[in-house]
Amino acid sequence: MSYRDNMNSLAQTIKGHDGRWNAIDAESAARMRAQNRFATGLDIARYTAKIMREDMAAYDADPANYTQSLGCWHGFIGQQKMISIKKHFGSTKRKYLYLSGWMVAALRSDFGPLPDQSMHEKTSVPGLIEELYTFLKQADARELGLMFRDIDAARAAGDAGREKELLDAVENYQTHVVPIIADIDAGFGNAEATYLLAKKMIEAGACALQIENQVSDEKQCGHQDGKVTVPHEDFLAKIRACRYAFLELGVEDGIIVSRTDSLGAGLTKQIAYSRTPGDLGDQYNAYLDCEEVTADDLESSDVVIKRDGKLMRPKRLASNLFQFKPGTGVDRVVLDCVTSLQHGADLLWIETEKPHVEQIASMVDRIREEVPNAKLVYNNSPSFNWTLNFRQQVFDAWDAEGRDLSAYERANLMSAEYDDSELAAAADEKIRTFQADGAKRAGIFHHLITLPTYHTAALSTDNLAKDYFGAQGMLGYVAGVQRKEIRQGIACVKHQNMAGSDIGDDHKEYFAGEAALKAGGKDNTMNQF
Repeated sequence: MSYRDNMNSLAQTIKGHDGRWNAIDAESAARMRAQNRFATGLDIARYTAKIMREDMAAYDADPANYTQSLGCWHGFIGQQKMISIKKHFGSTKRKYLYLSGWMVAALRSDFGPLPDQSMHEKTSVPGLIEELYTFLKQADARELGLMFRDIDAARAAGDAGREKELLDAVENYQTHVVPIIADIDAGFGNAEATYLLAKKMIEAGACALQIENQVSDEKQCGHQDGKVTVPHEDFLAKIRACRYAFLELGVEDGIIVSRTDSLGAGLTKQIAYSRTPGDLGDQYNAYLDCEEVTADDLESSDVVIKRDGKLMRPKRLASNLFQFKPGTGVDRVVLDCVTSLQHGADLLWIETEKPHVEQIASMVDRIREEVPNAKLVYNNSPSFNWTLNFRQQVFDAWDAEGRDLSAYERANLMSAEYDDSELAAAADEKIRTFQADGAKRAGIFHHLITLPTYHTAALSTDNLAKDYFGAQGMLGYVAGVQRKEIRQGIACVKHQNMAGSDIGDDHKEYFAGEAALKAGGKDNTMNQF
């Protein structure tokens, strides 16, 4: 229902109470309703899932329509990202938020900073989703509140044209509420545990769940060693659990992002159960590193499988984990991705050890032989040394072309002495176009940076601490922070407004009329801005 329709409907409702509600202003109530468009997390999940589905179709039509997001670990951070996007680009179209399990573990656990090993409280993940949407909804309320004040000013000035323009803007208002791709790790347990957590995340507003094929109790960060995968049937049960959660809650467009860590995972905790030759279990086991044995070779605790009519003993480590054949990572990735898409996943995530378009494309090309519209979510991870990786890629390409590289030392390309070189400029251009190139060549529908604000917070804090506690003193804050906020039009320079002071004043006036004691008077120092 539109703003004007809400106003008219509420006016009729007020009239229907025999004068007892006459002190209620219909337009004020309509404004409050507009500022609280999403009543529940499920309203958000349904709305944002539809956005993602439309964006996926737009990408299929033209890979230039790829989407992006930045990871966040606090509602305020997510809110400020979307405010900045609206300020600079006028629209939040194809811009999402990413909720990183790594950042929840490192920054939101009651245990203190933890590694990305699913040791943090799983309830903190849906809690952060709810927090993010609380802040995004507050950004809507703040911006609409400013528009309502402008409407009142236009009316007071008798400017009907300006009033209509503002009312139309309210009717066509674009919310800060955008899709969140939320990290459910490996499900924090079995399929039932995955289902229960998925429900909590969806109820909080998540329209997209990213789940990985690692063992829950052996979970590792995708860019660290020691990763252990599970057989496909175990993983598919968790994908189905997520789908059931979406369907139970009425979010039929819900998105499941299936992540494979097989490229860097050389271990499995289980030998897959196989019913018939060539089934998924048999395909999984085919990658096990085995040695041929006879019955006389076996120890009491040995596990054996039959392969090509031979008795084979999988290599087992002291940790009781089984080892895959070296060099099988890519083949396992392709099998993981095809299988996931054929059994209910919507998008893929391939965790790689470096950002290399052709490496990603080589796997996607094979996946698309089986599933032609396969699409990826790709982690533009701060775990990669982007500068070094792309300088080495340019070096290798130039070397293959036979160019003179005597001015460069490949092992030392990170050195600042190369920062102004032709090679560095070429590498930076490849970094700049990486997302567009990956979208076009490698099927990457969504590009995200998992941990950007973890690093920006550390960097900005270091700069402020150096200046404020050093010779700059208060100028370190004023010149390094506040003056830049003013010059760049950062909304938070008026931090009272951002925290909701003006919204509160509006409510006081709705509730108490002329008797309202408001904070935004002439003595409010926010007026200095």
